[in-house]
Amino acid sequence: MEYGVLVDTTRCIGCRSCQVSCKNENQLPAEVTQLAGHDTGLTNPRKLSAKTFTLVQYHEVDAPDSPGGMRFVFAKRQCMHCDQPACVSACPVTALSQEKHGGISYDEKKCIGCRYCVWACPFGVPTAEWNTLAPRIRKCDMCSDRILTDVRVPELNGQELSGESRARIETSYRLPACVKACATGALLYGRRADLLEEAHRRIEREPGRYHPHVYGEHEVGGTSYLYLSAVPFDQIGFRTDLGTKPYPAYTATALGFVPPAVVGLGIVLGGLHLLAQRKAFVAAEERERAESARNGGETP
Repeated sequence: MEYGVLVDTTRCIGCRSCQVSCKNENQLPAEVTQLAGHDTGLTNPRKLSAKTFTLVQYHEVDAPDSPGGMRFVFAKRQCMHCDQPACVSACPVTALSQEKHGGISYDEKKCIGCRYCVWACPFGVPTAEWNTLAPRIRKCDMCSDRILTDVRVPELNGQELSGESRARIETSYRLPACVKACATGALLYGRRADLLEEAHRRIEREPGRYHPHVYGEHEVGGTSYLYLSAVPFDQIGFRTDLGTKPYPAYTATALGFVPPAVVGLGIVLGGLHLLAQRKAFVAAEERERAESARNGGETP
């Protein structure tokens, strides 16, 4: 988990540029949406799905100093790309894998449709294509194609760009589409260690602006997406009951007992099989003696 994205919700204006750019980058179809009138406010669609990998959620929070006594907090939601992802751990065929930059990718050719990843994710991110006969698992992969694929730098007036111009284009392209589209600097892509340092620097520099916690630094062992907020994270829809232990660690102990349990079970079943064979052999001998006695013969 070398790279990540810092999401500063205090800088987000809810323009949904990240949401639109994600749709365009992944060629996702539109969804029929409507204002539900529930606690989601103006959020549309209401949740992540096979057609929506990135979603800007609108939250109304109490703010006595603001007009009307409330204000909006906008929070971009997507796959959190955990350091020790439960979805990858739960997949029995390695259809999900963690890339070297930290993103979690999906290989539909390996997937058997068990949907264990859907149940395993503590953030409820992976979604199946429920309207197809062979549903794929769909989720954000942190634009692995953009980051890991060699950049084809366009020509200018028939000549290849080089030097600073080429480096600038390559740097601009090797960003998640959502980060590249953000107009207010609410999204920052880089090395995770640098992002954590920057997040704590902002909190120290403006303690009145930020809630003193970087969400994702320790949750479920750490995530590639990190968040800053002006209010406690439970007020903007984030789970705060996850703890700091990676989810795969909860099953590691149990899975560690599987090999010896299988061997032990094999020994027990083998012993029962030998015992059954011995009983059958003894029963057959007794039947032979009884038959010989009835016929007046002697038992050999």
